[in-house]
Amino acid sequence: MSILEDARALAESGPVCDACLGRAFAERSFGLTNAERGKSLRVAAALDDDEPYEAVETEDCWVCEGACAEFDEWAERCAEAIEDVEVETYQVGTRAPPLVEENELLLREGAGLPEDAGELFKSEFNREVGKRVGRLTGTEVDFTRPDVQFLLDIEADTVEAQLNSAFVYGRYRKLARDIPQTEWPCRECDGSGYKGKEPCDYCGGSGYLYEDSVEGFVAPVVTDVMDGVDAKFHGAGREDVDALMLGTGRPFVVEIMEPRRRTIDVEQLEGDINAMADGEIEVEGLRLATYDMVERVKKLDASKEYRAAVEFDDDVTDEELQAALDELTGATIEQYTPHRVDHRRASITRTRHVYDATGDLEDARHATVEVHGEGGLYIKELVSGDEGRTNPSLAGILDTGAVVTALDVIAVEGEDEPFEDDEFFKD
Repeated sequence: MSILEDARALAESGPVCDACLGRAFAERSFGLTNAERGKSLRVAAALDDDEPYEAVETEDCWVCEGACAEFDEWAERCAEAIEDVEVETYQVGTRAPPLVEENELLLREGAGLPEDAGELFKSEFNREVGKRVGRLTGTEVDFTRPDVQFLLDIEADTVEAQLNSAFVYGRYRKLARDIPQTEWPCRECDGSGYKGKEPCDYCGGSGYLYEDSVEGFVAPVVTDVMDGVDAKFHGAGREDVDALMLGTGRPFVVEIMEPRRRTIDVEQLEGDINAMADGEIEVEGLRLATYDMVERVKKLDASKEYRAAVEFDDDVTDEELQAALDELTGATIEQYTPHRVDHRRASITRTRHVYDATGDLEDARHATVEVHGEGGLYIKELVSGDEGRTNPSLAGILDTGAVVTALDVIAVEGEDEPFEDDEFFKD
């Protein structure tokens, strides 16, 4: 059958609006709306048959039941839903009424067309409403991860505007010990602060094992500035609670849920966070980032540099220390899950590499050691040996007990490329 014969067959089923008629031929030609296709076919058929042209009012269409006349109304409702929200990109999704979807199948079946001919009603609705939303709000469509996703439920007559997260990247330095990276709920009361009706003795009723955290200093400030409802803190690994994080700091991303503001002064934000932290931590290099930066921070292979204060059980000479450090430099280390983390880590043997190890004696029982190693290398156990669970170790090579009394992380950098790549930033 020709396209005009197909159009006639569709039109004979009853009053079919131009959009529903043209939608069956959505793959034909370009630069036309389905309504323009439908009207053109109706006119062409009337000319070919030398019959009067008879328009069909969209409100009378038995297929969409008049829904294709409501594109402007739905777009205006979308714009109203984000009237006080800052967004740059959007996407529209439609939940079509089951009856309309069934009518579409009946329309094509009655005309002898494949059930997937053209495009679906909801695809057209998404596009036509979406074009109007863009014009009304001055935003651009984004089919990957837009700032806002609209869901139009035609049968329920509702518009849902889902604000996607915004992301702020930076690096933090932790300048005080006994501060965890993220909030640490009390394990005795599960973060409630209560055991039964009484305040929890273990955490003093706070619900947390530590009063402060890097997350606690950073996330609330960013949430407030971006007018979000909640936040998640994503770090490129984490240092021990009792370790400092110095040097260029550790990369992190703060994810802000449902932000109403996205254009912010990151330099001002940096100053606000540092003022709030009052010397406990510092942040720098804040930038607005993309969703993909979260995965990059979490999964990019990174090496770490550490400085450790070490205490020995027996006297050690400088020559012995230097020889031991030389032996560790370039070594492949096998570490069975350390005692101190075996309650939260799988019991396996991990293989990690030491790139460089240097150090100086302060006296016969004390030294400062610096280690550059592969990510995931347990430094305290590299020094102590962890009762033979780490091999080789500084203690094992020196044949004396050794323990880290203070640990500082002085660098966290990508193994093969830096964390900071313009591809992952929005500014």
